[in-house]
Amino acid sequence: MTNINNKDLLSKSSYFYNLPEELIAQHPLEPRDSSRLLVYNKKTEKIEHKHFRDIVDYLQKGDVLVVNNSRVLPARLFGYKDTGAKIEVLLQKRLDLTTWEVIARPFKRLKVGTKVFFSEKLNCEIIEKQDYGNCKVRFDFEGVFENRLSEVGQMPLPPYIHEKLKDKERYQTVYSKVEGSSAAPTAGLHFTKELLEKIKEKGIQIVEVLLHVGLGTFRPVKEDNILQHKMHSEYIEMSKENADILNKAKSEGRRIIAVGTTSVRVLESSADENGQILPKMEETSIFIYPSYKFKVVDALITNFHLPESTLIMLVSAFAGYDQTMRLYDEAVKERYRFFSFGDAMFIY
Repeated sequence: MTNINNKDLLSKSSYFYNLPEELIAQHPLEPRDSSRLLVYNKKTEKIEHKHFRDIVDYLQKGDVLVVNNSRVLPARLFGYKDTGAKIEVLLQKRLDLTTWEVIARPFKRLKVGTKVFFSEKLNCEIIEKQDYGNCKVRFDFEGVFENRLSEVGQMPLPPYIHEKLKDKERYQTVYSKVEGSSAAPTAGLHFTKELLEKIKEKGIQIVEVLLHVGLGTFRPVKEDNILQHKMHSEYIEMSKENADILNKAKSEGRRIIAVGTTSVRVLESSADENGQILPKMEETSIFIYPSYKFKVVDALITNFHLPESTLIMLVSAFAGYDQTMRLYDEAVKERYRFFSFGDAMFIY
């Protein structure tokens, strides 16, 4: 285990770890809650190896479990230019009724004014080119956009997953409701409806918040000084009703348990400097890394994230840097499955 000083915590390379390629999960396990669970107690520094269905044993009556109910759009579109050249467009963020931020490939073949055709009823025009393959496009479609998208769009699985997904619903949580994400809030993929019922029966409240996951979440950190990394914004919603539930729980000393880094970002973005949670319907570009002081979250359920990603930085802020790298080393040694369809951790 390496001890490093605060200056090094701002270096991207500090968040690198070696991962054998065969540990990158290519498909989800069945049933969902049969995945493994690495449990870490921050106070005792004890590590336990369990299965996800055992999470119920670590939850206490009065806890509030916070989940992100965003649904993934079939956001990957394959089209062609009028020259016949193939173009891939990945939806990132809706700006208005017809305008989206997207990632388009191959980027060099596209110019402002280029039209991309996906079907007889759906096409788009490049209206602005940005960096890292990002563009703004304006869609032209017949009828309802979501209907056209469901006809031709594919699930936007991350590039490290090479196997085709047999069932589109396996890249959705069982509690997903509001379409708008470009990637799944993956920590929630482990829950079954039956497991959620067991959790409720134990006296644990489940609160649904919303964060539409943008692909900017997974964009590699390019700069070695992580403070120079620009976080892309994501849309969040925290209702007054849920803010009241969470504030009451905090005032009574009950635990707030975030399911996934997306729920963490909603909770921490919704809190004022005193930890009071406020209703929100806005964009957040919160970047959480070591030295961040958590205002709301007491415990975290999360998957294993990519090396040098903003997500492993968030986990390092919550569990401690040295402890997080130790947990990742342990997970590699014990041959846990990594990334979107991989196993999970519970840190409390």
